Amino acid sequence: MDTAYVLVQCKLAHEMEVLKALLDIDSVKEAKGTFGYYDIFVKIQAEDNMIIQKTITSKIRSIPN
Repeated sequence: MDTAYVLVQCKLAHEMEVLKALLDIDSVKEAKGTFGYYDIFVKIQAEDNMIIQKTITSKIRSIPN
């Protein structure tokens, strides 16, 4: 099992909707709000690195805001 940690920036006042969308993704195991330059800290786990890459590029990056 591979693990990756991703830092996410959101548009102002859209953090909760982005957080909810992240938690709906199967590979996302945790997502927590943060303070500072990045808004959300995300933990992704999957069987291999290719699934993690696809999760980031096609699912996380396509979330609005």
